[in-house]
Amino acid sequence: MTTAQPDRQSLGEQMHALIRKLYPICRSLTGDGVRATLAELAQRIELQIHEAPSGEQVFDWTVPKEWNIRDAYVKNARGERVIDFQQSNLHVMGYSIPVCARMSLEELKPRLYSLPDRPDWAPYRASFYRPDWGFSIAHRDLLSLQAGEYEVCIDSSLEDGHLTYGECFLPGETQDEVLISTHICHPSLANDNLSGVAAATFLAQQLAARPRRYSYRFVFVPAQIGSLVWLARNESTLHRIKHGMVLVALGYGGSLTYKRSRRGRASIDRVFEHVLKTSGAQYEVMDFYPHGNDERQYCSPGFNLPVGAFMRTPCNRFPEYHTSADNLDCVQPEYLQDSLETVLRVVEALEGDRTYVNLNPKGEPQLGRRGLYRQVSDLNGAGKVQELPVLWVLNLSDGEHSLLDIAERSGYSFQEIRRAADALIACDLLAERVSQS
Repeated sequence: MTTAQPDRQSLGEQMHALIRKLYPICRSLTGDGVRATLAELAQRIELQIHEAPSGEQVFDWTVPKEWNIRDAYVKNARGERVIDFQQSNLHVMGYSIPVCARMSLEELKPRLYSLPDRPDWAPYRASFYRPDWGFSIAHRDLLSLQAGEYEVCIDSSLEDGHLTYGECFLPGETQDEVLISTHICHPSLANDNLSGVAAATFLAQQLAARPRRYSYRFVFVPAQIGSLVWLARNESTLHRIKHGMVLVALGYGGSLTYKRSRRGRASIDRVFEHVLKTSGAQYEVMDFYPHGNDERQYCSPGFNLPVGAFMRTPCNRFPEYHTSADNLDCVQPEYLQDSLETVLRVVEALEGDRTYVNLNPKGEPQLGRRGLYRQVSDLNGAGKVQELPVLWVLNLSDGEHSLLDIAERSGYSFQEIRRAADALIACDLLAERVSQS
């Protein structure tokens, strides 16, 4: 179902509320936790659910068995749960096979994962493609375990089932598409990647309420294998994707960060870099490298899609990454809102980029005679059109330079250049270039 457009002033708080709701759910590559997460998102956006059966061949990969877990614990000799899945789903290694056993502490220790350098945090661990089991524990708690016999239980199942993913499609005026992808497979980790899930969901809500030149396709997929399944099932229509982005780790402090697509100078790369450069905020633009999140699948050489990745602080650079400290305190509403508004500015630039022709190219036209002079102001008030952006648009609108080209060359924000172009169009001084196709 679709909902009314949220109040922009409270978007960050609403995004954080969604993260709080999703945080307790135990997610993995497959299973009921993913379905429960997608069902919650479907209350906010039009979401189509897809499932790929275990064993389906996807390029060089195979869809794994479905994993579900009901309970898990380690009990000491007094029957106390010294490790408890009910306390945090991070305490159990993802995809752990069923276990019911008694063993000594020395036998158990090789199955216990901790972080000696961060003794109060439990690490996130998973073993998706090799049968295994284990528990995560804060190192301080590990050191406190006493010698003796322990009862170990992992009440899980690993059976033929399905991999589940969600897709939200917003048709536009054209069949050209913008792909927005985010991964939904992590358990109780707020920044990686419930922040990306929330950003994609609220972006879809915002765009559903606006006119759109492009069509927008949002995919909520388990990392890597989920994007490969989606690529395999949509290979015949991938030519429609003109721009794309992976959203991840958007609720943490630090610099806004964009990782370029494999192409390096695709339109999406240029737009992101321009928006960040003119934002006034700290930012970083990284070259593509074949690791990270699902962008490495979309940018694999057999597809080479124009898909970059947008983050605040890259996953491996914030200390809470893949630990129990990536909790609800790790993401803040103001960062979530700022991230979303940055993506919206990118979308506005994608939507508004056109190539125009100056209809009065011999010398500067007299702006005052056309009533444009009164619109031109060197003030920064809302709706004002500055003189220099107008002159830049007039000078470079020769049918060869797009508005993005002009914004990059002039140093003005795309919004300022777009506003100047609109004022010139209203005065019949500018016309969109007619395609020769």
